[in-house]
Amino acid sequence: MNEANSISRKAERARQTKETKVEVRLDLDGTGQVEVQTGLGFLDHMIHSLAFHARLDLRLQCDGDLDVDDHHTVEDCALTLGAAIDEALGAREGVVRFGSAYAPLDEALARAVIDLSQRPSAHVELGLRRPTIGNVACENLAHFLRSLAQTSGSTLHVDVLRGENDHHRVEAAFKATALAFRQAKRVETGPSIASTKGILG
Repeated sequence: MNEANSISRKAERARQTKETKVEVRLDLDGTGQVEVQTGLGFLDHMIHSLAFHARLDLRLQCDGDLDVDDHHTVEDCALTLGAAIDEALGAREGVVRFGSAYAPLDEALARAVIDLSQRPSAHVELGLRRPTIGNVACENLAHFLRSLAQTSGSTLHVDVLRGENDHHRVEAAFKATALAFRQAKRVETGPSIASTKGILG
């Protein structure tokens, strides 16, 4: 029996523009079976880590205009994945809603706090010093998390608290986000909507 008590929380989303073509297949209550192909090795690594530690089953494929740069691919992958998460969460009945986690990676330590509130907001401080990691601009890694929060309807706070190595800082941030989301997406008995208002948004 999965975390959602056998309620199917799956989604398929696609996004096609003149800049990218993205396809996402998602199961919120998976076991961490992940396939990612974006053409950007470091982005693949981060999305894989995010999905695996959140215990999502995810297939994400992107064909983007990498001859221009990495921005459109990073952004559109996040927007499409976030839209799939939002669809899979549905009305969010019984969803725990809140999650928080710390994740270390060697000398780096990150904290993430999430609220599946349907009020999108993101505050991301990674403190990176390098211009790129692999073939991804460092500015676009924070942008990925902000875009993910936007379309998933989440309030997200991510802070890297310490770390010398930028690869470690980013990976710790994505893992902390995954662990916080893993908590927040759980379904349990209690109020149908986890809000004193009776609604989210």
